[in-house]
Amino acid sequence: MELCLEPAHRLCAQLRERRITAVELLERYRARVERLNPALNAIIATDFDAALERARQADAAIARGESWGPLHGLPITLKDTFEFAGLATVAGAPALKEHRPARSAPAVQRLLDAGAIVFGKTNVPMYAGDVQTHNAVFGMTRSPWDPERTPGGSSGGAAAAVAAGLTALELGSDVAGSIRTPAHFCGIYGHKPSSGLVPMRGHIPGPPGTVSDADLAAAGPLARSAEDLVLALRVLAGPLAPAASGWRVELPAPRRTRLADFRVALWLDDPYCAVDAGIKPALEGAAEQLRRAGAQVSTQRPPFSLEELHQLYFQLLGAIFSAGIPAKLYRRAWLAGTLAFWLGRDKPDTLGGFMRAMTRSHRDWLVAHEKRERLRLAFEAFFETCDVLLMPVVRIAAPPHNNRGSPYSRQITVNGRSEPYVTQFTWIGPATLLGLPATSAPVGLTPGGLPVGVQIVGAHLQDLTTIDFARQLTELTGGFRAPPAAA
Repeated sequence: MELCLEPAHRLCAQLRERRITAVELLERYRARVERLNPALNAIIATDFDAALERARQADAAIARGESWGPLHGLPITLKDTFEFAGLATVAGAPALKEHRPARSAPAVQRLLDAGAIVFGKTNVPMYAGDVQTHNAVFGMTRSPWDPERTPGGSSGGAAAAVAAGLTALELGSDVAGSIRTPAHFCGIYGHKPSSGLVPMRGHIPGPPGTVSDADLAAAGPLARSAEDLVLALRVLAGPLAPAASGWRVELPAPRRTRLADFRVALWLDDPYCAVDAGIKPALEGAAEQLRRAGAQVSTQRPPFSLEELHQLYFQLLGAIFSAGIPAKLYRRAWLAGTLAFWLGRDKPDTLGGFMRAMTRSHRDWLVAHEKRERLRLAFEAFFETCDVLLMPVVRIAAPPHNNRGSPYSRQITVNGRSEPYVTQFTWIGPATLLGLPATSAPVGLTPGGLPVGVQIVGAHLQDLTTIDFARQLTELTGGFRAPPAAA
């Protein structure tokens, strides 16, 4: 395999063993970026000069027998929503074209402290607000599998860069599937950690300078192997000061060591959000391979409907956007949401419903939060009877680009029928709503040759269980395969 397409953990081993230098590896990535990125537009800013100097320092340290950490000398990129002191952080927004942070986000700093070499930033939709990646500052990012299709969003540039071998590892963020969906669309691995595991400070949105973490939001890695997800998560996980003075993260070991010992629950389709026939064979094929491997596979489901979970998720998703908009726009949204409520047009997956969710009272939020906490307890009980729950990531494979209107005016095609574009949020909702770990892992291709991923959900803080299950599943499904644009 081309060196730049190797998993990050293997590249780190080669760097440690001095089979390749950090300078040589960085130059390999620079050559690939210069050759392949113009067609993809995944990486939108680079500073190879600064990265090269850090690579020289990394090599000198290795020569002295020193180690900066587990990522020593590894070239990586960052989703352009994370502040990095070396480059502008634009988040796809014209208003932030000149935003150059004085310090890096804590999650970014942890990667740097572990020895990573950041050489670029990857493209996002404006303020990370879409399931595809396009903005007025940097333009459109294209899928490495099909240039006429989206790599997803909001970590679309990140996923495209990882899949095409333009970077060794990526840091993404996820509040509406923004790690898992691009991983599914691009045929790579992505992990949304348990809530609170990785700090989100220094992420845009919220506005620059925000110190609180947004409800539902999580930061996590995208990579070409499940082992890489563990490598990155161990670096990223942990509290910020002052909490760091009193507690630390010690994640439980994976629940099972053999695939045959896993108790696997399947929830691969649902009438509320039917899955397209194009992706079902890959999902069902993975389930059948698990059965043949001896895993205890069942169709038991949590004691709540997908519709109930989605409605609550949609309400809380809308609420997190309210603090970031100007007062004048908030008042307009309140009027629109109230009118939609009185006209009965505030259902989930509608613009009126979103305006209503975004402007409901704090009392309404507290009621919704209490429902969520009760659901969390119910899901903890559910995960006493199984180890992982397999779900679709999105109901479709990567759709064609569509920049017209807003997410609430667009449509996607599911089983030959037009469906609301925002129903792409439905299957990722339960894990986000409940703060559960969720790993997206490739399991095959559609008949048309597009990647299909499965979402592996586990109990709270069982991150290593979902990731290790993804690692073992790779032995059955083949895992990452290079897309056409990586040639």
